[in-house]
Amino acid sequence: MTATTHRFERVTSRRTLREFLALTDRLYAGEPRYVPTPRQQIRRWWRDGISLYVLRDPTGTVVGRTTLHTDTAFDTKLGRRCQLFGLTEFTEPAARPLFDAITAHAEPDRDLLFGPVALLPNQAGGVITSGYADRGFVDSAWNPPHYVTAYEAYGFHRRFEADTWICPVPAPAQPKPPMPTEPDGGRLELHRGDLRRLDDQLGLLREMLNASFAQLGYYTPISERQLRRQTDGLGYLLDESLLLYLTRDGIPVAFVLCVPDISEFLVAVRGNLHVVNQLRLLTSGRRRYRREAVLIIKGVLPQYQGRGYQRLLSAHLHHNLHTAGYTTLRSTYVERDNVASAAQYRRLGGRPLHGYTFYAKER
Repeated sequence: MTATTHRFERVTSRRTLREFLALTDRLYAGEPRYVPTPRQQIRRWWRDGISLYVLRDPTGTVVGRTTLHTDTAFDTKLGRRCQLFGLTEFTEPAARPLFDAITAHAEPDRDLLFGPVALLPNQAGGVITSGYADRGFVDSAWNPPHYVTAYEAYGFHRRFEADTWICPVPAPAQPKPPMPTEPDGGRLELHRGDLRRLDDQLGLLREMLNASFAQLGYYTPISERQLRRQTDGLGYLLDESLLLYLTRDGIPVAFVLCVPDISEFLVAVRGNLHVVNQLRLLTSGRRRYRREAVLIIKGVLPQYQGRGYQRLLSAHLHHNLHTAGYTTLRSTYVERDNVASAAQYRRLGGRPLHGYTFYAKER
């Protein structure tokens, strides 16, 4: 950073927090492809002690923003002491001063810069590297091409390259597959979401999620508290037919969770889900935003992978999407070496939507 021309300032007041939030309103004014992180979520992180920073140009105008935070579990996973950063946005000229500031203000014992993450790779964040013509969506990134240029010109290198996916939802060619009897006599049952039992079902999903994703290089286990924070308000949006899981002899073994895509609503309200906008979403918007869906997460317990369980769930999900009138399914990022997961989207007629990556840089 050029200290005489830019100032990197920690957010310690509500006034500066408003400036932090307002930056994306200016950067993405009239840009429907960028889907903002809900402001209420960012305020909650700030109240929880996550360090937010703004970068001001010589006139005092905010031209960049970022978090600086750490996570012990992620350090353990990577075997490095990582300085995480996220919610990172900037004007094109502000890229280098912002990266200078992130480097300068990283904790002294951190040996790797990693981001952007909000707050971890298994939650949100990332940078798209292709597919700029297509809009972003809930829990996924959208950014202009100069972000990639800026990161890589500064010496960041790509980590965990992936793709998001988009699939049409045509009429299924086959009827819903029956629940097969396993060769060893195991009994499979299909379950769907139930708002009356949502807390219990989310607990089951968390256990399966942590077990099935543990082998991924970026994944850190989600605690019950984190899950509750991440799914806060899910009950108001959940389409019960889009939460499916399988049990084998009564034990949960595979799952998929989709939600109606409210991205256009978030764009329209600039990410401000205050009470009035929540009511608008629940009344006029609830039916309107059940035309497209986002696949948030899916998985199979490691000991049961390769048995076709996810394919079975995918077939039932396809029927449920079509029956409910959905026309498009988008998926959050899938790493490029996860061939089996990508194959399921190809079977649905899908295609990669955005190239996706996180960035790392040695200090």
